[in-house]
Amino acid sequence: MAPGEYDDETQLRREEPARLVRSWPELAWTDEAGSHRCAITGRTTVGSAPGTQVRVADREVSRLHAELEPTDRGTWVRDLGSRNGTFVENLQVGAALVPDGARIRVGGTEVVLRYPAAASPVELWPRENFGGLIGGSVPMRELFAQMARVAQTDAPVLILGETGTGKELAARAIHDASARASGPFVIVDCAALASSIIEGELFGHARGAFTGAVAARAGSFEAANGGTIFLDEIGELPLALQPKLLRVLESRTVKRLGESEHRPIDVRLVAATHRDLRRMVNAAAFREDLYFRIAVLPLVLPPLRARKDDIPLLFRQFLGGRQPVEPVSERELAEMPWLGNVRELRNFVERACAMGAKDALQPSRAADEPGGSAGGADVPAVAFDQPFKEFRERWIDHGEREYLRRLLEHHGRNVPAAAEAAGLDRTYVYRLIRKHGL
Repeated sequence: MAPGEYDDETQLRREEPARLVRSWPELAWTDEAGSHRCAITGRTTVGSAPGTQVRVADREVSRLHAELEPTDRGTWVRDLGSRNGTFVENLQVGAALVPDGARIRVGGTEVVLRYPAAASPVELWPRENFGGLIGGSVPMRELFAQMARVAQTDAPVLILGETGTGKELAARAIHDASARASGPFVIVDCAALASSIIEGELFGHARGAFTGAVAARAGSFEAANGGTIFLDEIGELPLALQPKLLRVLESRTVKRLGESEHRPIDVRLVAATHRDLRRMVNAAAFREDLYFRIAVLPLVLPPLRARKDDIPLLFRQFLGGRQPVEPVSERELAEMPWLGNVRELRNFVERACAMGAKDALQPSRAADEPGGSAGGADVPAVAFDQPFKEFRERWIDHGEREYLRRLLEHHGRNVPAAAEAAGLDRTYVYRLIRKHGL
């Protein structure tokens, strides 16, 4: 796969929602431009590129070098495939929990992280839903409050999250809460379109522009005029097409294939991906200028394991008044891995109503057992009567997990040896191990 599956070490937050406060970490460093100090309040990218949230003026620092993420257990630092690595107290790390007062070295610059004594209030959404998204947990109510603020602007949004976390629902909710709600909401799945046709799908074409173009056709950007275009899985966009998308976003015009005329458009972009685009930028698999153009307002959807308090609420919502063939306890539900997140929970409810909870739980249990999967080690537990996109994502996830499991077994769980044999960065292998619970 292309570099950088997106993953998350977020822990379930346990503060009292009615009076939630949090102490945000502060950074201090000195680089070629002088001394700096700032506080970070969410996932923050550190690098030397203009537009990076924490920019370090150091020639040894990669353009997109590392990520910092405050959590309830402390602040995570993750290397993003940088040229010369990320160090915590002189120890090179792929991902690590940084203690208060620790020194993080990127390039030739040391960044000191400290927590102030004073805490700040955290805004929480007052309801258990935002559009079609449902959740009463603190992570989701924080997210809903962020989405409400984002909806009031017209800047591009990048939604990040694992498969099945509800990225399309989030995009729709932002559109519906915005001033563009009365306009069209156009969805383009970049992963489902062949590279030979995606340019015409996005930008349209003139009659005779290519074989089979018997009539002129407006593209998705023109169809979304006055509203929102949602580019799902934008990490799958062919590299050759990325400069053309950047030109459309910057000029606010679109040129159909086979035409010379530039047509003005008024469109808001919302994009989504389960990949880490910053790692792809460092690996020359995604354009840096396009990344900064689409990631003006990043939003991170937490995986279901980071908000287990929401499982009973979602379970009841998906039941919709129906009753499963046999009862299932909240404890059983909470113990499941839910690798497919909310989508897998929804599919489980459908199976539970059709065949009973015990049978429905088997695919999820098998996925969490070492070497296990429903239907055997070579066949993932996916139904063939679901939408192709969901089928493909489940199948890929299964294959990735099985490949990694067997690779580690073959090399005696020696991660450096396994990474070298697979042609992967060692840090990426560790991320996959965490992602699949291996």
